[in-house]
Amino acid sequence: MKAVMIIFNQANTERVEYMLGKLEIRGYTWFSEVKGRGSETGEPRMGTHTWPEMNSTILTMIPDEAVDGLLEAVRKLDEINKEVGVRAFVWNVEKTV
Repeated sequence: MKAVMIIFNQANTERVEYMLGKLEIRGYTWFSEVKGRGSETGEPRMGTHTWPEMNSTILTMIPDEAVDGLLEAVRKLDEINKEVGVRAFVWNVEKTV
């Protein structure tokens, strides 16, 4: 099992919801109004007058075999508009209760 964290500009909210539905990923935790800045070319998303945009983050636990499909969907979403931005990170899940 893998943990996948997807961080995205709130402008992509509907696209991310559609992507999860299309991939039949039902279980996730959604964090709204996440502040931050991309490490390479990302503009700050701080919810301030100067940097008004915000991000959201989704954390989902999925089977290993579902990871490549999700990452490919995230890559395609990022290609639609690189300036808006979306990133995904994957961790091993050792145990759950």
